Amino acid sequence: MSPTQQEARLRHASHYKDVLSAADDLYMEGGEKVLIGLRLFDLEWENIRTGQTWVASPPEKDRTLSELCVAYPNAGVHVLNLRQHPKERIAWLEAALSAARESGDRRGEGAALVNLGLAYADLGKLPKAIEFYEGLLAIARESGDRRWEGAALGNLGIAYKDLGEARKGIEFYEQYLVIARESGDRHGEGNALGCLGLAYADLGEAHKAIEFYEQWLAIAREIGDRRGEGQVLGNLGNAYLDLDKVRKAIEFYEQYLVIAREIGDRRGEGNALGNLGLAHKNLGEAHKAIEFCEQALVIDREIGDRRGEGNDLGNLGNAYLDSGELRKAIEFYDGQLVIVREIGDRRGEGNALFNMGCAWYDLEEKDRAIELVKQALKIHEQIESPNAEIARNLLIKWGVLHE
Repeated sequence: MSPTQQEARLRHASHYKDVLSAADDLYMEGGEKVLIGLRLFDLEWENIRTGQTWVASPPEKDRTLSELCVAYPNAGVHVLNLRQHPKERIAWLEAALSAARESGDRRGEGAALVNLGLAYADLGKLPKAIEFYEGLLAIARESGDRRWEGAALGNLGIAYKDLGEARKGIEFYEQYLVIARESGDRHGEGNALGCLGLAYADLGEAHKAIEFYEQWLAIAREIGDRRGEGQVLGNLGNAYLDLDKVRKAIEFYEQYLVIAREIGDRRGEGNALGNLGLAHKNLGEAHKAIEFCEQALVIDREIGDRRGEGNDLGNLGNAYLDSGELRKAIEFYDGQLVIVREIGDRRGEGNALFNMGCAWYDLEEKDRAIELVKQALKIHEQIESPNAEIARNLLIKWGVLHE
């Protein structure tokens, strides 16, 4: 490649890194700027991708190219999280991490670590995500960067909560909330409040969860965070579903679906559809539930969301169980069980075992059913899930346990 060609490629890569940054800035301004930023990103995506590909594999080492390689995933961190498949995002971030370490760029290294953690978490690989978050926490404390320390603590909390350790998650979230408020980080404060709500929901404290969600919703709307607004609406729907207020839950899910489709949030769209399926199943509308869950499953497989895929399979199993198609329900629970064990989702594992046990009991395979529900009870007790009481009561009803 001639010097002239190299210079032209450098200008191209630098320009489209700036375009990516501009799209991300517009998105983060909120309000009507969200869609403007996403349209800019979609329009220039192929040029952005071409620029990053070149700086990630330069013909020879060059400091300017190394800096651009580190800068690319950071320049569009929010829109890339929304639009880019986690596997491609990991490739970008691994290149950025390598370049940052070679040049001694600790800030660039920290940014790559946190985003790698998020990408692996999106793929359901939580132990790997925790490794990256702990690396970021070490850098943040070494440099005295409180904002990064808060981000690391918050993400560690999410990972541990998703592994079934809700109380450990709460410890991290409370530290994160203190730091976010101390530094005036309203976005971080909202995230911390939302995470606390999720943890208390996992512990069966739906009313407490709603209090945290409502605080998060107020902040999300104040700062124009449309994606956050959609997520909290979905979580409010989950909390009201836990309280058996199904129609109210559906209202929240429908609002979530509108926002997710508006901003092109495929993960959020899948979540909203899956939750609508669950809600309609609770209303006894099994066929409608199946339609929503099948749409969610297509999306979650497309974007590589293993946790979402596991949830969809479980919800489809529940819908077929309600419609009396027991063996078909068991097939879906089997599929769910494979995924939740693969990603370490203890709550999902307990749910799959319990539901499978119910299906086998209805098929008169009572010994098999009892063993599965016993396994579910053990898991739910270990993670302090309110589902433990449901499993225990069922075993009492079956004459296996005493009051």
